[in-house]
Amino acid sequence: MKETPLSNCERRFLLRAVQERKRLDGRQCYDYRNVRISFGTDYGCCIVELGKTRVLGQVSCELVPPKPNRATEGILFFNLELSPMAAPAFEPGRQSELLVKLNRLIERCLRNSKCIDTESLCVVAGEKVWQIRVDLHVLNHDGNITDAASIAGIVALCHFRRPDVSVQGEEITVYTPEERDPVPLSIHHMPICVSFAFFQQGTYLLVDPSEREERVMDGLLVIAMNKHNEICTIQSSGGIMLLKDQVLRCSKISAVKVAEITELIQKALENDQKVRKEGGKFGFAESIPNQKITAFKMEGAAVDTTDVEEQAEEIITKADPPSEVFTQPILHTPGTAQIGEGIENAWGDLEESEREETADEEGETDAPAFEWEKIKMEDTSGTKETEKDEPIVLSDSEEEEVVILEPQAPSRKTRTQATLKQENTSKKTFNKKRKKKRVAH
Repeated sequence: MKETPLSNCERRFLLRAVQERKRLDGRQCYDYRNVRISFGTDYGCCIVELGKTRVLGQVSCELVPPKPNRATEGILFFNLELSPMAAPAFEPGRQSELLVKLNRLIERCLRNSKCIDTESLCVVAGEKVWQIRVDLHVLNHDGNITDAASIAGIVALCHFRRPDVSVQGEEITVYTPEERDPVPLSIHHMPICVSFAFFQQGTYLLVDPSEREERVMDGLLVIAMNKHNEICTIQSSGGIMLLKDQVLRCSKISAVKVAEITELIQKALENDQKVRKEGGKFGFAESIPNQKITAFKMEGAAVDTTDVEEQAEEIITKADPPSEVFTQPILHTPGTAQIGEGIENAWGDLEESEREETADEEGETDAPAFEWEKIKMEDTSGTKETEKDEPIVLSDSEEEEVVILEPQAPSRKTRTQATLKQENTSKKTFNKKRKKKRVAH
């Protein structure tokens, strides 16, 4: 499904707003949207919200053989997914040009910048190393997927804990979290991407463009930087020519934004670790406000049922109940109470199926007797019973043949004309055989 194109009126309105230094969400030109970080129950799972853009990050690991040219280094693998859940324009199972560009940018930002010590992921040189896989899934697309994905990737890596391993000779033992505490990854620095949108050939500049602003921009500049003001990667797209002063101004802005985001990430990680140690609520259950899911939630309160009989009598007398309602309450257990009983069914008599069910449950009638009565009713409701001596005449069609596999003595009632014919023919053949034997003797 193709994305809905912008109308000319919308396009002119957005460009006019950029010229007047105004934005649709009320931000200034260099303002970032609110960044929110929430963690899952397991280590290495997080959701990063950049405005309405949401990205889910999940880190996993496994022991694999190392690459032949790097026998003592672990393996980092990044995978970014764009599904129709994020935006209708994204097609499932198809790598678009945007997806390939984003994957390469995330790899350059996180893997090529050497932010993780890959040598610490080696278990046995040349035989077993840890492969760290980072899966990023875009849950909602409202612009600037690059920055949200880079933040989600580095946060998930910082939050992840791999299992502890011991090597004794040729035996490798992987311990569960119950046996030994998991080990965090060795992270040198945290590179974060900052995106800049240019309009009218670089005349106007916006930080953190939204989805509609990305549609009318002329070019995009992405700078990945850490809090030490070290540029990890830089990429320009859109075919615009930028001056040196413009790039320097963007680098200074990105240094300020990266420092703020890095401080936010560290605080979020510290708070999560503190809550996990104290045993409080953590994960997505803690991050979701109660007003959205449990709007009618009430705190538990103890109910005293000691004088429930007196209270029930007062309530019923005040309500002026009908005569069918019993005023005496029924106490099943000390903690529960029931007032009144159910009124009888007013829909008439029970049906036959209901009668059978009630009879089976109460055990008033036995199954054989019930079946015998049913058989009797069927016999009387049908035609008149045939006499014992009269045989039942069936169709004389030649197509219907009766094949008797095991000879049995049929009852007089069930003898048919076909069976009588078979008996007669069998008697004749038997008599003929006896005569032949006598003549031979």
